[in-house]
Amino acid sequence: MDPDAVAAVGARLRATRQARGLSLGVLAARARVGKGSLSELENGARNPTLSTLYALAGALGVPLSTLLADRVGAEVASPGIGARLLDATRHPDGTTVEVYLLHLDPGARHVSAAHGPGVVEHLLVTHGRARAGRPGREVEVGPGETAVWHSDTDHGYQALRPGAVEAVLTIRSPARGPDLTA
Repeated sequence: MDPDAVAAVGARLRATRQARGLSLGVLAARARVGKGSLSELENGARNPTLSTLYALAGALGVPLSTLLADRVGAEVASPGIGARLLDATRHPDGTTVEVYLLHLDPGARHVSAAHGPGVVEHLLVTHGRARAGRPGREVEVGPGETAVWHSDTDHGYQALRPGAVEAVLTIRSPARGPDLTA
């Protein structure tokens, strides 16, 4: 992530935490992130990982794109997985639809924490083969195929060997409280 994006994410993270009335320590505990790491993220001194941002978004009850400051093109990664925000739309009823370009390295497996009630994900594979969904209910999908699941519980993505996976991921989140995008 470029320095301007890191600073924007930090500012949005702090503003969202404060709007929720949470202390640094409380949010760190809820997200299972170190308090020092959270402080560094908020101050733009640390590049966030995809896993950390998902944990923080979940603990705050907001879509990931909120923490990415709705910056189309923002890229975030964790070992073996990367995501680039293509679009984030907030509808009048409070529903948010996020669209990401997702990349999984060959053999990579990523487990994502629950995103909250009513959140639904759609994964359209454009290259490679993946296994995706909720534990015990994952489906295997290849080019042109789609997996859909409710992501109100832990769920994951796995690139099936031999190659990498490219996919389009959409996440639909219902309204969950006051608009915290300012």
